[in-house]
Amino acid sequence: MIEFDRVTVRYAGNDTPMLRDVTLRVDEGELCLVVGRTGAGKSTLLRAINGLVPHFTGGTLHGAVRVDGRDTRHHPPRDIADVVGVVGQDPLAGFVTDTVEEELAYGMEQLALPAPVMRKRVEETLDLLGIAELRHRPLRTLSGGQQQRVAIGAVLTSHPRVLVLDEPTSALDPTAAEDVLAAVTRLVHDLGVTVVLAEHRLERVVQYADRLVYLSGDGRVVDGDPATVLADADISPPLVELGRLAGWTPLPLSVRDARRRASPLRQRLAGTAPSRIPTVPDSAPVLTARAVVVRYPGTVAVAGVDLDLHPGRIVALMGRNGSGKSSLLWALQGSGPRQGGTVTVTGPDGPVDPKTLPAAQARRRVGLVPQTPGDLLYLDTVDAECAQADRESGAAAGSCRALLDDLTPGLPGDRHPRDLSEGQRLGLALAVQLTAAPPVVLLDEPTRGLDYLAKRQFAALVRRLAATGRAVVVATHDVELVAGLADRVIVMAEGEVVAEGTAAEVMLASPAFAPQVAKVLAPEPWLTVDQVAAALARCGASA
Repeated sequence: MIEFDRVTVRYAGNDTPMLRDVTLRVDEGELCLVVGRTGAGKSTLLRAINGLVPHFTGGTLHGAVRVDGRDTRHHPPRDIADVVGVVGQDPLAGFVTDTVEEELAYGMEQLALPAPVMRKRVEETLDLLGIAELRHRPLRTLSGGQQQRVAIGAVLTSHPRVLVLDEPTSALDPTAAEDVLAAVTRLVHDLGVTVVLAEHRLERVVQYADRLVYLSGDGRVVDGDPATVLADADISPPLVELGRLAGWTPLPLSVRDARRRASPLRQRLAGTAPSRIPTVPDSAPVLTARAVVVRYPGTVAVAGVDLDLHPGRIVALMGRNGSGKSSLLWALQGSGPRQGGTVTVTGPDGPVDPKTLPAAQARRRVGLVPQTPGDLLYLDTVDAECAQADRESGAAAGSCRALLDDLTPGLPGDRHPRDLSEGQRLGLALAVQLTAAPPVVLLDEPTRGLDYLAKRQFAALVRRLAATGRAVVVATHDVELVAGLADRVIVMAEGEVVAEGTAAEVMLASPAFAPQVAKVLAPEPWLTVDQVAAALARCGASA
């Protein structure tokens, strides 16, 4: 169905090709998972399938890409639209209508399908993705995860033979991600749709893959059976890392396979307890919120939430898509709507509500990095963004650049922010916010687009922020990140706090939010591979 024949892609200004002599074949009805470090070329490979590379992105393509017999050199994307459906990383950027129902129908209108067929497919897709209650909602009022599901649905209604998905679960909560992936696998198994999917959160999807394509970072690819390829890859989900630690062969790709082999490991861990994340002593909260209410037309996003944030503590805010996490963060920062309740932040002049302050002063009390960090970046170069951050924050010249070099070393100052990778853009946006030295830092879905190594670096950065006395809130669906990072976990549902406690207390009590290690080693309270490795090391030392 898809064939890459000695494909090399090179962009202007880059000496190293993004793809180098790639030969690859994906058969009809296969689910092909594309993995690699951030910036390794996954999006380039995906965009080459329907001709976006090079017809839209520019650059030079050597070799040939053929889809269902059509050569993309001679067939631009519009000539392949009836065969290939593509969902990019940013759903909002691909929307062309105003409401959910209109967006689902738009692609079929372009293909001139009869109205009865369109109506039937819209209903089927609404049910398939669990978004029927959103049918009349304006697209811009949806949460990031809801927008992601609508974007996938807008492609599915056209019934493509090839479905290309670029990080389809990055903005979804664990349950919604399972629903979407279940729908995708049904398309593969029941209808023979060929799916090519790039994803950083391998723990969610690798067990469904028939083939794994690994981009090593030098332009070359390795493809084959997922367990075989992951055995030597420098990125891997926690389950594979646990399998390596335990010496399991072949490596397990699903929790079910791992649990069948885990009995000897449980016996080795018997009598030991997981090491706990050190916590700082209790102190007065730096931010206090009481009975916070946020309403939008037709919905209550936050319903009377109380919250205390303490210096040096890392709080994870979790919950399904649309539960009110982002609305709460914006209300705490002061830029978003708040129809009820109070928010006070301590400072040199005493407690103050950030909503009553000018934007520049509010940033010095509470810094927020939104789901799309690029929303904070509006100048032409990295250096210009850093200089502007210094001026707006009243900081010494070079302060923002110094922070950036600590977060993302070696970033060229003349690079346009839109040309940065997701991780680099996050680092720049975070440096811009931290230049004002706020005592409270709010991060909304900060690990979207980050590979496992980049997430480890991000977690180390957050710990350094907490160590300097800042209160940090991370709103995320990434249960593996939370398991190894958070001092405290708060779960929201329908705008209310429904669970609160330590990471172990909350995550072990919820199958939806339990990390892979917890599922494999249950009922023992293990959360991360690092905890298991440390315990085995202690056992070995004592022996």
